[in-house]
Amino acid sequence: MSIERKWIMKQKGEAAKVQRLANELSIDMVLANLLVQRGVYTFDDAHVFFRPKLENLHDPFLMKDMDVAVDRINYAIQNGENIMIYGDYDVDGTTAVALVYLFLRKYYRRVIYYIPDRYSEGYGISYKSIDHAREKSISLVIALDCGIKANDKISYAKSNGIDFIICDHHLPDEQIPEAVAVLDPKRNDCNYPFSELSGCGVGFKMLQAFCMVNDISFLEIYPYLDLLAVSIASDIVPVIGENRILAFYGLKRLNENPRRGLKSIIKISGLENHRISIDDIVFKIGPRINAAGRMESGKAAVDLLTSESDEAADFFGETIDVHNNDRKYVDRQITQEAIQMIELSGEGIADKATVLYNPQWHKGVIGIVASRLIESYYKPTIVLTNSNGYITGSARSIPGFDLYQAIEACSDLLENFGGHMYAAGLTMKEENLEKFKIRFKEVAAESITDEMMVPQIAIDDYLDFKQITPKFFRILKQFQPFGPGNISPVFLTKNVYDNGNGRIVGQDGGHLRLELIQENEPYRHIPAIAFNQADHFEHLNGGNPVDVCYSIAENYYRGIANIQLQVKDIKDREIIP
Repeated sequence: MSIERKWIMKQKGEAAKVQRLANELSIDMVLANLLVQRGVYTFDDAHVFFRPKLENLHDPFLMKDMDVAVDRINYAIQNGENIMIYGDYDVDGTTAVALVYLFLRKYYRRVIYYIPDRYSEGYGISYKSIDHAREKSISLVIALDCGIKANDKISYAKSNGIDFIICDHHLPDEQIPEAVAVLDPKRNDCNYPFSELSGCGVGFKMLQAFCMVNDISFLEIYPYLDLLAVSIASDIVPVIGENRILAFYGLKRLNENPRRGLKSIIKISGLENHRISIDDIVFKIGPRINAAGRMESGKAAVDLLTSESDEAADFFGETIDVHNNDRKYVDRQITQEAIQMIELSGEGIADKATVLYNPQWHKGVIGIVASRLIESYYKPTIVLTNSNGYITGSARSIPGFDLYQAIEACSDLLENFGGHMYAAGLTMKEENLEKFKIRFKEVAAESITDEMMVPQIAIDDYLDFKQITPKFFRILKQFQPFGPGNISPVFLTKNVYDNGNGRIVGQDGGHLRLELIQENEPYRHIPAIAFNQADHFEHLNGGNPVDVCYSIAENYYRGIANIQLQVKDIKDREIIP
């Protein structure tokens, strides 16, 4: 199903500021406008933006409970305690566990790691894991990317003589768990200057503090930034402020000297001769790491990321790639079933939210299915299945609709829930399903306007193909790393034609590979890829004009990089006889 998208031109930066910056930096006005749109107004601002520095990272002790956390780790080490590193089964959780485990193991050997099973334990800290810790004589657990709402579990651990340090980045409830230390920059009583760290990022800050107290050079934790970059990209946190610095150096490490496990995934993903970007992590590296927890066990991902030999890394990498292929097959199948359910039953077509339930659906992929349904129907979507006698599910949202708040409004019908504005997970008893569906859709109907249900493409500026010079692209690349808060710029070019070599590509014949020329630049052909836009082929193949909005990227072929337009949308222009 093709959805009509509304193109919105972003407001241009103040003309005088744009002109001054263009002069100061000797750059194109379009590039200067992009910088002003991002709050960069002066030469010094541009230097900070284009040249992130590790010395500009915040003092980790500005985070509430950081001193207590480091003291407790040191106490455990000095007294020979057993420590367990615990994390969620997604990319953020598994990279966080690998990072903290690998680093602490350099200085102390009595450390193990634990990843909960998605199916038997569910999200977050589990009673089973606490019982396991007790059996292994663990007296300190460091929980990463989870735990901020685990009040009952933390109390249970405490009654069993087990202390917890929580490193989380999700929104807390009013009551904070009674752990030894709770590190979460989203705590209301935490004054840390940057609240958008990933779960792995919070773990990294704890290690930074540990190094400061124990006179360990920052250079000792620098090699772990490759893991942190994978976490930042995969968890879709804003790539601004401290995350921009961490992602910048993490990508540098990932490209120059990645650890064995990541090198294996890079090879399997076909990225060996690429300059790896945030997008490469989001679409190729992250999904493979995630597939372990979706299809079998997230522990396999940590086994991969902590591999100490090339042989082990290749073995775990290939195992995870098999899981990823299985995941792709299952999520395609369930997506088709979900679309059939909607189309045949009319389930929720007139509603402003979709809630689907099938007890047979695979729990590990329902979040992906929810995202795919939004691509087709563009409304908040919850996909539910049955697990361990409960209905459990994943929810995804559209811009402007606070999913977490909407689910919270139904919390009396739920056993538990967690997440943020655009993605969440939830569990309920079967008898509450119908009540939940009604209430959630009511909340959506009250909050969502018709305008919100039309997807928008925000366009940064107009651009003519003649402006895409080597210098322009060289400077544009320095805007990276791209991500939320610093999205890859989108440009609009009018009166564009395919040169006649355009063709339909892709397994399902849904994509276009084009060579575009602009009316006033007939001798310049620019390669382009347009995903899910094969319906424009007939118009383009007839030599007819279109307007295109796109971002500019590098395409690698046999190790050689070339400029390629990544077309976001195409609008057919009126054919003049």
